[in-house]
Amino acid sequence: MGSSRRIFLKTAAILGGGALVAEAKSKSLKAAATNEGHSFEMPRGMTLLNIRLDGEYRLGVKTSDGVLDVKRAAAHFKMPAPTTMDDLLQNGKGGLLKKLVDAAAKADSKNFTLAEDRVEYGPVVMTPEKIIMMGFNYKRHAAETHTPIPPNPVLFNKFNNALNRHNGVIQLPRDVATKFDYEVELVIVFGREAHNVSEQDALEYVAGYCTGNDFSARDLQTLTSQYMIGKTCDGFAPIGPYFVSADLVGDPNNLRLETRVNGEQRQDWNTNDMIFNCRQLISFASKVMTIKPGDILFTGTPQGVIVGMPKDKQVWLKPGDRIACSIDKLGELKFTLA
Repeated sequence: MGSSRRIFLKTAAILGGGALVAEAKSKSLKAAATNEGHSFEMPRGMTLLNIRLDGEYRLGVKTSDGVLDVKRAAAHFKMPAPTTMDDLLQNGKGGLLKKLVDAAAKADSKNFTLAEDRVEYGPVVMTPEKIIMMGFNYKRHAAETHTPIPPNPVLFNKFNNALNRHNGVIQLPRDVATKFDYEVELVIVFGREAHNVSEQDALEYVAGYCTGNDFSARDLQTLTSQYMIGKTCDGFAPIGPYFVSADLVGDPNNLRLETRVNGEQRQDWNTNDMIFNCRQLISFASKVMTIKPGDILFTGTPQGVIVGMPKDKQVWLKPGDRIACSIDKLGELKFTLA
């Protein structure tokens, strides 16, 4: 493992030759105004969600009174504010949103607040430029799948067609696959453009986090040497129910992850056991691609997946199964299979 980590660090150093210049440029952007005339700010001190209302997805803020409908509140107060999660993240409208939330907190909010049990959720983000995936990032998961500990982060991808929501449904593509599996994962949501960033500064680019599931068709995943076709079928990336801003989460590498299938516990571990922690993943990925605000990064799953069980105990997921995944501070993501 010592030599593997040295390979990783050496690779990162080679790729990161322009890191100091990029860091200086990024920090100068922190106070810069956008083309829309407001300072670019990430959301802070907030728990957010995408809600479907009046035939569209729009931004919601979880409050003690319920879910604040940002679009309706902005119209009521005649204040500029992001009305979608993508607008918030991609255009740095965290400051505008805070002003609106503060105004709503001082007013009678019943005209623009919804009871959460009546909300239809959407995926936490809708149009990321990139969905970056990390494979084999927990030692015991690598061991259960008989995979050597990777010397460098194993990155692959999903596409936006895979995005799904809390209380959503995954239509299993049973014409092409039969071995369906779950993978609870911490998902990083970016709020700043990241290119050649250092491990030390990596978390400064994170807007927040959410619970995700890297749903997989194992027979498609192993059909070729590439994972993608087993990972990016329609609906195979449920995320939610909430986006929780980074300041409310604290250390992302000290969070409990769990998965339950039809109420039975299957996964129960902690993000402190990652092979490559969140800082290392962000830094490494940013050295091979420019990460944009609104992009998301799945950070890997711990042991307990079906593919890691003895073959005589592998009972693959089927229509009607109910999956529930939870991560400390981020809420429980639920979905069903059809």
